[in-house]
Amino acid sequence: MQTAKTGDRHKPRSKLVSGSAEALTEAELLSVLFQRGPLPGQAIALSHRLLTRFGSLRKLLNASQQELAATYGIGDVRLATLKALRELARRYFEETLPIGEAIRSPADTETFLLARLRDRPHEVFCCLYLDNRHRVILFEELFRGTIDGTSVYPREVVKQALTVNAAAIILAHNHPSGVAEPSQADERITRRVKSALELVDIRLLDHLVIGDGTSTSLASRGLL
Repeated sequence: MQTAKTGDRHKPRSKLVSGSAEALTEAELLSVLFQRGPLPGQAIALSHRLLTRFGSLRKLLNASQQELAATYGIGDVRLATLKALRELARRYFEETLPIGEAIRSPADTETFLLARLRDRPHEVFCCLYLDNRHRVILFEELFRGTIDGTSVYPREVVKQALTVNAAAIILAHNHPSGVAEPSQADERITRRVKSALELVDIRLLDHLVIGDGTSTSLASRGLL
């Protein structure tokens, strides 16, 4: 194994190889992905500029392709790098609930749903279908738009549950406002879906409202 040269020890790549990734700043970590040649200065400057412009790493990764492409220093290669980084992060957290494995804890469910729904610009209503051992069969986005009596159809939830032979379901939807407080409409649709599922002997375990880094369980509120 080669030892980093003395003049390289403060460069992000060398710091990453020889030490802990946690010791690097967000700008330094980004520069490792952006750096094309032997000198890291330009990549670090670009990383600082991007983080300053967009306000945070999360906002940078959630920026639109048009916003990123309009930024000086972001060409096709770096644009692809940022898109790949976001997708890898999403898939990493999705593995907290692998298909075919039983749900281990409510925290795993929350982590999974936050990864899928937290940064959506519009409301998405989803179902997590489980077997009688609470093993994951399928996660599906069923409806988009405002969550009310006209945009969510309990019969569609039941239809898909029967198709995949689910024994239990967890509902989830996001609030783009970031506030995870259930609305009266959320409570109404929960009751309607629960009633429809009971007719075919399928249990509704919970309905989670996903906000900005937090979630609220209607089951824990005694609303199921």
